[in-house]
Amino acid sequence: MQSLRPRPWLGRSCAWRAMPGIVVACLIAPTAVSAEAGPYLLTTPASGSAVQQIAVFGTDDRVILPSKFQPMREMIGVLFNIRQRTVCSAFCVGPSTIGTAAHCLFKTSGEKPPRLADFWFARNYDEQRDYARVAGYETGAAGQNVMAGSTTLSTTPPIDATRDWAFVRLSRSVCTKGSFEVEAAPVEQVIREAANGRIYQISYHRDFKQWKPAYSKPCRVDRGFANVAWPTIAADFNGPENLLLHTCDTGGASSGSPLLMDTPQGPRVIGINVGTYVQSKTMLQNERIQERISTDAIANTGVAATAFARQLAAFKTAHILVGVSHLRELQDRLQKAGYYSGPTDGTFGPALRQAIETYEAVQKLPMTGLASEDLLARLRLGPGSSSR
Repeated sequence: MQSLRPRPWLGRSCAWRAMPGIVVACLIAPTAVSAEAGPYLLTTPASGSAVQQIAVFGTDDRVILPSKFQPMREMIGVLFNIRQRTVCSAFCVGPSTIGTAAHCLFKTSGEKPPRLADFWFARNYDEQRDYARVAGYETGAAGQNVMAGSTTLSTTPPIDATRDWAFVRLSRSVCTKGSFEVEAAPVEQVIREAANGRIYQISYHRDFKQWKPAYSKPCRVDRGFANVAWPTIAADFNGPENLLLHTCDTGGASSGSPLLMDTPQGPRVIGINVGTYVQSKTMLQNERIQERISTDAIANTGVAATAFARQLAAFKTAHILVGVSHLRELQDRLQKAGYYSGPTDGTFGPALRQAIETYEAVQKLPMTGLASEDLLARLRLGPGSSSR
């Protein structure tokens, strides 16, 4: 393993957990990075220590996208926020829909999330730079066009890595030259396919051939790594059954990139890269941390498509409510049904998103958090009713 300088997941470290003889900390090193001047100047060489290998395991296997993968460069791009000076990777899943990591859009619990209207997606950034913003940005409705596993990701065990996924509707169709199919392959199948050299990653990296899409060669996907058993790892994560631990080499800005599996029908997205799993050994005295002895990167982390495939299917077909009056009606009906306690002001915010998700969970619907026409129709028919 090459020397790493792991940092907490978006600046937040995990809680410390006592174990026999040592204290082990788990954290996710960020793969979203800051760009000094925003994406319009991404081709400017980064300076010195600002560029680091975030999580390269052994030999750096990243290469410029081989010719056989060139069509895929039309399906990926960078997701950036000039105000926040952050850049992530994102990929097309429909003509005007992209996937990425949730922390790229919302940061984590306790941090002030950026305005969704400030994000841009640039498809095939190195060559085409086909730009689009989040749908609804001009009317304050951008939040209604984003679906995420969580908007308040926990960075303390159990960590929310498997909720760190998001899908975005764009203001225009920029993914007209192709998009990825998503396959909800069970993690056990992904592990087997990785053993046969069929799991890899395509991403943008700030520290490798700056802002040119790179191919991370077939890598290992497994449960246990570096003498750390799966039960120990699983205890650190929410929804560990949807966790993909992998060694595809990553770097700055690779958060939100697709983990891909070769199939007879072509490449399929089987997960989203979100960060790096790190454990730290420390000296403990009187239940207080006295010294950190060493920090080891165990594996990179991804969220399996089994965590979001059903929600994505619902997102693609959902008709989002337009207009203040419809949102007010939705708030009012959710309030009367006991799911919403906020103001009926016709605005879409965290409280309304949470109320919708709670309603969907109770009704055993795909949990989307979307203010959709179908949801309002269901509520109009009364509790437990279907609009179809």
